[in-house]
Amino acid sequence: MPTVTLIRHAMPHVDPTTDPAQWHLTDHARTQAAALALPSGPRHHVASDEAKAIETLRELTTGPITADARFGEVHRPRARDGHTHRTLAAAYLAGTTHPGWEPRDHVAARFAAAIADHLATAGTAHLIVATHGMAMTIWLATITDMPDPVAYWRALAFPDVITAALPAHWHPRPPATT
Repeated sequence: MPTVTLIRHAMPHVDPTTDPAQWHLTDHARTQAAALALPSGPRHHVASDEAKAIETLRELTTGPITADARFGEVHRPRARDGHTHRTLAAAYLAGTTHPGWEPRDHVAARFAAAIADHLATAGTAHLIVATHGMAMTIWLATITDMPDPVAYWRALAFPDVITAALPAHWHPRPPATT
């Protein structure tokens, strides 16, 4: 049964005047990311195409990193502030459909397709993916018996490492087309 190591990105410097995809890590966050423990042996490194995910993974390897937008965070309108974002995100993970937010099944499908593609590319190397909290939680909830996605998401640290064993019956769903 293959495993995948998922990394939630380290905490970026929040700049309300800049697109969150362009937020960069603070020096403290870089130090925290560098302290993460990853599996030994050959590794295939992939990150979402957001700066904070790539920079988190860059602290852990000098090797090549492939950027893949399918590991990006849930597409949604920008929240007015962190509190509003956390409230909306928790409701979304609990099943609320917000106008303008990417459907959860789309997130799970694109993430699963990216995992499948990169597992095939990785061969015998261990797949390491730097990604984002909500997207990771949604995908993990589709392959595990996760009783409370909101509690899981809230418990994730910046940064965090999760090793996920893919169930024997797991197979990627084709990306949603709606």
